[in-house]
Amino acid sequence: MKHPRLISVLSTVVLGFFSLASHAALVSKLGGAVVYDTDRDITWLADANLSASNTFGTAGIDSAGKMDWSTASTWIANMNASNGGAGYLGFNDWRLPATLVPDNSCSSSNSNGSSCTGSEMGHLFYTEFVATANTSALITGNPTELARFTNIQTTSGYWSSTPFNSNPPGAYTFVFGTGSQLPISQANNNTFVWAVRSGDVSAVPVPAAVWLFGSGLLGLVGMARRKKA
Repeated sequence: MKHPRLISVLSTVVLGFFSLASHAALVSKLGGAVVYDTDRDITWLADANLSASNTFGTAGIDSAGKMDWSTASTWIANMNASNGGAGYLGFNDWRLPATLVPDNSCSSSNSNGSSCTGSEMGHLFYTEFVATANTSALITGNPTELARFTNIQTTSGYWSSTPFNSNPPGAYTFVFGTGSQLPISQANNNTFVWAVRSGDVSAVPVPAAVWLFGSGLLGLVGMARRKKA
């Protein structure tokens, strides 16, 4: 009778683990070098201003790590080409964060203004950091979640990958000093870059994990039957 009880306990523990994992929105990984957002299935660099310390040979980046939109795209490309093509931290699919357009969550039209939670940076600010509009994420955000990151810049915005149809051409940015999302000129402004990639850095497919757990249960059942015989 002990084996069925053991199987039941193991089942409860493993199912509880999967349940907790599904509710942990931000998870630090690779020794704290990246942060995985389980809500969006994206992985952020933990260093929110890596370009200030590593240009990957990209010209046009100032000493604070700021650059125009075209240079930001070049920096991302050089990051992905680094380490002989293996990419930074072993990944060559880093990109600029995406902005949702149109975004009905925004407090003003054209996906501008505060409280835009549809974009990847807006989701990070409002949902994960639980920061307040028109205030700095560093001041009103959740200290535990903010501590997963370093060098979050609040003096100006971060470039997104989403262009804005204007003359001259613009692109959307997000400001972690105010929680505001707005387009600015691609060429006439220097601002920050925060790299992100789609997916997890160490994902174990759920079907495979379930299969492994099922195999373990079958092994326990077989052992119990052999002992009973």
